[in-house]
Formats: sequence, C-alpha cells, structure tokens
Amino acid sequence: MKSMLLGLAFLFTATTIVAQQKPPLSPRVTASGENVEIAYGQPSKKGRNIFPGLEAYGKVWRTGANKSTDITFKKDASFGGTKVKAGTYSLFTIPGENEFTVILNSVPDQPGAADYEKNKGKNVAEVKVPRQKTAATVEKLTFSFPKGAMVFEWDDTKISVPLTF
Repeated sequence: MKSMLLGLAFLFTATTIVAQQKPPLSPRVTASGENVEIAYGQPSKKGRNIFPGLEAYGKVWRTGANKSTDITFKKDASFGGTKVKAGTYSLFTIPGENEFTVILNSVPDQPGAADYEKNKGKNVAEVKVPRQKTAATVEKLTFSFPKGAMVFEWDDTKISVPLTF
C-alpha cells in the first residue's frame, strides 16, 4: 500500500511539472532541401522592428533564436562560391542595410552568438549577399532551399546564398 501511494505521489508530481512547462517562444524547427538540412530557433516578428531593431546592423547574429542555427551538408557543397566539406556547421549573419554577410563556422551547436568571437577563427565561409525586400511581411523566420540556393526570409527581408552540390 505504501509503495502504491508513493508511486501515485510520484506520478502526480511528474504530471504537474510537465503540465507547467510551456512551449518555447521560438520553437526549434528544421527545413531541408536536396543534400541539406537546417535546424534553427524560429522567432516571430510580433510587431517588432527586426532590421535594424531586434537585430542590429553590423553585429553578428545567430540567425535564429536560442542556440546557434546549424546547417548540415550531406555532400560537399559550394556555399556562395566557397567550397565546403560535408558536415554540420553553425550559421551566423551580420545584417546590413543593403547587404548581409552569411558565415559558416565549423563549430556547431554553439550557445548563440555569445561564443562567436572565440570561435570566429574557425569560419569556413563568409559570403556577402544583397538584402532584398519581400513583397509582404514574413511573420516567422523561414529558411527554404529552392534549386541552387539557400533562402532566408523574415519581416521585410530576403537573402539568397547560392548553394550547389
């Protein structure tokens, strides 16, 4: 009887703890294309100014929310004209008014941009791409992989990095 009561108390406590956990504000999502997959925390605009505002021009950003955005190439690739080996990389950007710098770093699973400075010597690609305006506001940060590119859209911004395998 005592063990049954103890078991019920444990079950009740565990259920209460799980019920109190809320989903993250920026859930971890994945997008994939041929030979590529990206995992990132997907923030929402929520009426905020994004570029500049939430993300400053000229400052390294983890290109998502929470921990670093990680991109996995299943085959060797050309990322913005730079050859990269198959593997997993963290992806950072430096937003600019007219141009974004997109960075691949060989240290995946970083806690965000906080460790970027100590790891920036491990960058394998830095690609400058023009900032394009979207036709309509994009509420959630979104990555896609149309043939020959990695595309990022959020708020009124779209960037496209040439990507081939």
